[in-house]
Amino acid sequence: MPSFLDLHHADTPLLIPNPWDAGSARLLASLGFQALATTSSGFAGTLGRRDGGVTRDEALAHAASIVAATDLPVSADLENGFGHSPDDVAATITAARGAGLAGASVEDFTGDAADPVYSRDAAVERIVAAVEASGDLVLTARCENLLHGVDDLADTIGRLQAYQEAGADVLYAPGLVRIADVETVVRNVDRPVNVLLLDGGPAPAELAGAGVARISVGGTFFYAAAGALVDAGTALLAGETSFFARAATGRTGAAAAFS
Repeated sequence: MPSFLDLHHADTPLLIPNPWDAGSARLLASLGFQALATTSSGFAGTLGRRDGGVTRDEALAHAASIVAATDLPVSADLENGFGHSPDDVAATITAARGAGLAGASVEDFTGDAADPVYSRDAAVERIVAAVEASGDLVLTARCENLLHGVDDLADTIGRLQAYQEAGADVLYAPGLVRIADVETVVRNVDRPVNVLLLDGGPAPAELAGAGVARISVGGTFFYAAAGALVDAGTALLAGETSFFARAATGRTGAAAAFS
């Protein structure tokens, strides 16, 4: 059985979906995926909250429930480490190891819309602390520039290179939508690169051709499920029953996954 890190060095990208509870984790595992990752926005949605609205304890308890749901390796979205200081980040990563996770990600988003990304020096210090606390946890370092209006590819690459030097195992800059930019990122770092699959962005086959090691979907599967619920509720209010066809697919999948 290859290790979680080994899965990032295969001939094709690791497709890593993002379940939001134990049931969705088991469903996805039954389809044949090799690993799972939590989604901060999807989990927050299950609590009726927006992304960023969960505590460290809640996120880690949720991650542990996903770990317990299947035998697959699980990486946790731990946002910015649930604290600004390197010590905060180290404490979060130490707790993540105790939750049985195979991996975890730490981002450089401050949580402050007025000043959304930590200075590079501060961000690197946080990744160093995470690496020192990670043990055999596969640490993904995220540069959040593109999600927060900083459309500066050179700075994004410079940050990813700095996180690589700090010891991160996997690098991730969510928001890349141009295949040329993906290729440039991959070419300029020496670690596996994760890319967030986006509507209108490169397809998995294009990302594979660009040398991407891992492809994730973030909260998209949760929102797809939420969209199906909205559609079903809207149909029922209109006196329609179009939702039964989709429910049949879900019932069959659940029966197979939960048996």
